[in-house]
Amino acid sequence: MANSRFEYVKSFEQPDVLLPNTWIVVRIDGRGFHKLSDHYAFVKPNDRRALDLMNAAAVEVMKELPDLCIGYGVSDEFSFVFHPSCQLFERRNGKLVTTIVSTFTAHYIFKWSEFFPSTPLQPPYLPSFDGRAVIYPNSRILRDYMSWRQVDCHINNLYNTTFWTMVQQGGMSNTDAEQELKGTVSGDKNEILFKRFGINYNNEEEIYKKGSVVYRKFELEEPTPIQTSVDEVSPLTEQKQSRSQQDKIKKLRRKAQVVVDHVDIIKDEFWERRPWIISGNPGRLPA
Repeated sequence: MANSRFEYVKSFEQPDVLLPNTWIVVRIDGRGFHKLSDHYAFVKPNDRRALDLMNAAAVEVMKELPDLCIGYGVSDEFSFVFHPSCQLFERRNGKLVTTIVSTFTAHYIFKWSEFFPSTPLQPPYLPSFDGRAVIYPNSRILRDYMSWRQVDCHINNLYNTTFWTMVQQGGMSNTDAEQELKGTVSGDKNEILFKRFGINYNNEEEIYKKGSVVYRKFELEEPTPIQTSVDEVSPLTEQKQSRSQQDKIKKLRRKAQVVVDHVDIIKDEFWERRPWIISGNPGRLPA
């Protein structure tokens, strides 16, 4: 950039580099999705088309950004995780968040017609997302964050499934259904579903109960305890990697298939059989 007398304005920019050697989670949320879902007549309590569209956009984000190691989505939100060794955009908060948000939104809009072929997008009901970045010091806390989102998915889905069943099949008003569910626990909701409507919540589709996990597929390994200490990743180790080594790792990540699963990520087994997510080192590509 050429020097000029106006260049002093750069001094007003504030540094926004995220702490090194920490997990970065960029979480995006739909803006005004309640109105958008009503306008496009999303099926309640869950519209499989809308969830599959979210997952399709998330897969494309993972493909475009090999530095990402895992993502988790439910409803109109998605969390994307960068490994502590990530140096993308020099770990600048604004660049990471805006790249994730804009890339996700672009693919969401581009793929809309695949999932809603008879319902074209129309202003002012256009999908958009906001985002924020949060850093976590170690994998134990990162896993607690992921577990929190999955528990939230279960709690919200059980409530919504019960609520909309009472309204749609039970003929109750929204107000009456909300009032009856106030103060109930999960056992109460399960009982309402089973005794009144013959619905066993355990038989509901896993995508609704567990949300969606997006990650790169390498060969599964035998479960072994994973390291969760605070100093689990050394930034010095990352610095010693040559450019060719870093490029090789990125190529392996790009070659790996990005998959969508609807599985338990609270228990250890998911992480122990997929150690490449925590270690940041690609596994072996399936034969």
